[in-house]
Amino acid sequence: MTVTSPTSASAPAPSLPTPRAEQTRARSSGRLYALDGLRLVAALMVALYHYGGRDGDVSRAWGASPRHEFPHLSSAFAYGCLGVQIFFVISGFVICMSGWGRPLRSFVASRASRLYPAYWAAIVLVTLVFALPWVTYKTLSPSDTLVNLSMLQMPVGADRVLGVCWTLWAELRFYALFALFVVLPGASRRRVMLFCAVWTLMTVITSASHVEFLRVVFMPEHSAFFIGGIGLYLVHRFGNDALAWGIVGVSFLLGQHYAVAGLVHPPNPHYFSTRSAYVVIAVLALGYAAVAAVALGRTDWATWRWLPFAGALTYPFYLVHEHLGWVAIGGFHRGLGIPSYATFALTLLVMLVLAWALHRFVERRFTPVLRRALSG
Repeated sequence: MTVTSPTSASAPAPSLPTPRAEQTRARSSGRLYALDGLRLVAALMVALYHYGGRDGDVSRAWGASPRHEFPHLSSAFAYGCLGVQIFFVISGFVICMSGWGRPLRSFVASRASRLYPAYWAAIVLVTLVFALPWVTYKTLSPSDTLVNLSMLQMPVGADRVLGVCWTLWAELRFYALFALFVVLPGASRRRVMLFCAVWTLMTVITSASHVEFLRVVFMPEHSAFFIGGIGLYLVHRFGNDALAWGIVGVSFLLGQHYAVAGLVHPPNPHYFSTRSAYVVIAVLALGYAAVAAVALGRTDWATWRWLPFAGALTYPFYLVHEHLGWVAIGGFHRGLGIPSYATFALTLLVMLVLAWALHRFVERRFTPVLRRALSG
């Protein structure tokens, strides 16, 4: 999931000497509005999956499996989980854009202040709601809840307050790699391409070696999508280039392999849905194509004012929609007797309103404060 806010596609030129091709294009000044819309689309895809495309705790919310509630749509909702991979592509694009020409301390302050305020609020909110006596879901232990505030619960083995936070652990590792090997020495076209090439090589080495340390660091099941986003930003910044498109193409080939391997399985009554490899590949291809359209300037006409607002809602919506959505579904559907499809739409609306509240009263107030504190 990307958790960034694309604000400008231009950045200061690197201080190191650059090849002629790098000087030919500093495309784009202004906000990339279409990326905001794509981020919200990806978040809504994930919500469709969590509400109607899987079994588990959401079945307790509906009182039955979503297959019975949405017999004609549940199999389509099952592909919504691919919104995460599309998030990662967008994140690769935006992190490369926002980190270009920025000193390390500024980059770290920007990422931390963007991630943590809404995240802390979501942890507190979900913990309080799950502690209510009429809510069937239970809170974690005090120790695990406190660890969750660090956003490092995954590597230390603590239970998660937010189900979606596994994607934040992937994002943190990507930020660390990019900061260490690109931001710290200074971004340039050549250095970013080398970073993508080496990370791709380590991805396949990790898969072949089965060394756990390498798997944690280079995360082969996710890395291709971040690399693909970086490659598309290079296309955006410097224009059509065979090497940049090569990075994008190889990342797609590897990414679809890991996605198919992880999400497609033969028919089995124990599985919620039998996803098709063809559909998984097609959805990923559409995601890449959408970000590529932004990179090539094909979406520059999309400058509607609601798109930045949609982008601002994406991260807080992503944080709270799953667990609090289950509570809302149970209240609307089983508590008030509202029909399934109306409950689905109403729950999405309530989660979007809650996301707006988190953005308005948490992010807008505390993100600048935290950024200034970390920037010194």
